[in-house]
Amino acid sequence: MKIDILSLFPEMFEGFLKTSIISRAIQNGVVTVEIHDFREYAVNKHKKVDDYPYGGGQGMVLQCQPVIDCLKAIWTEDSLTILMCPTGQQFKQTTATELSNCSHLILICGHYEGYDERIRDYCDMEISIGDYVLTGGELGSMVISDAVIRLLDGAIAEESHQDDSFSNGLLEFPQYTRPPVYDGKSVPEVLLSGHHENIRRWRLYQSLKKTWERRPDLLENRILNKEEAVLLEKIKNNVDL
Repeated sequence: MKIDILSLFPEMFEGFLKTSIISRAIQNGVVTVEIHDFREYAVNKHKKVDDYPYGGGQGMVLQCQPVIDCLKAIWTEDSLTILMCPTGQQFKQTTATELSNCSHLILICGHYEGYDERIRDYCDMEISIGDYVLTGGELGSMVISDAVIRLLDGAIAEESHQDDSFSNGLLEFPQYTRPPVYDGKSVPEVLLSGHHENIRRWRLYQSLKKTWERRPDLLENRILNKEEAVLLEKIKNNVDL
C-alpha cells in the first residue's frame, strides 16, 4: 500500500513514521508513506495558502489552488482521496478494514478555519476521528494511517489484531500476564487452567460484559448467535459463568 499525506506541517510526522509498528512496516516494504507540503505548490510570491473568506467571517480559509495542484501531481486511477474534516463520517474499525483493502490512500490535512469548498469536489470521502475540533488534520491522518497499516499483511501477526476491540463488534476482553499474583490481586484461574474451550468462553463472556456495561450501543444492531445470547442474558441477570 502507498499512503500520501498532504500537510502544511510535515515535521509533525517525523516521530510517527520512525516508531514501532509503523516504522517496521515501512522498513519491510509493507507500506510506503510520503508527506507532501502543499505550500510548495502555491503560485504566489510569498507561498501563501490561505485567504479571507468571501462574504466575511472570522479566520482564514485554505485556498483551493495549492491543495488541488498538489493532489493532481500524485493522484492515480487507484487513488482514494480522503479529506480530514470534522463534518465527515466518523472513523471506525470497520472503516479502517475497508481502507486497508485499497492500494493508494491520499489524506488531506486541513488547517485554519476550513477548506475552500471546491477542494471537496476532488475527494472521494470525508472522515472525522471524533466529535471535537483539532488545530489541523495531521493528528487525524496519523490515527487513520496507524489503524490501517496495522491491518496490512506483514505489519503484525494477523492473530494479534483479530481480538482487538471493535474488530468483531465487541470490546476486548481483559488481558493478564506474569506474575499470577501481585499486590494481592490474582489472575483469573480459568486463564491458568490450560483449558482452551473454557478460556474462549470466558473471554467471550467478558467481551460481552464489558460491551454491555460501557458501550451498549454496539449491541443494539448486533445479531447475536445462540451462545452470545445465552451469555448476554446471564450478564443482564448478574449471573457469573
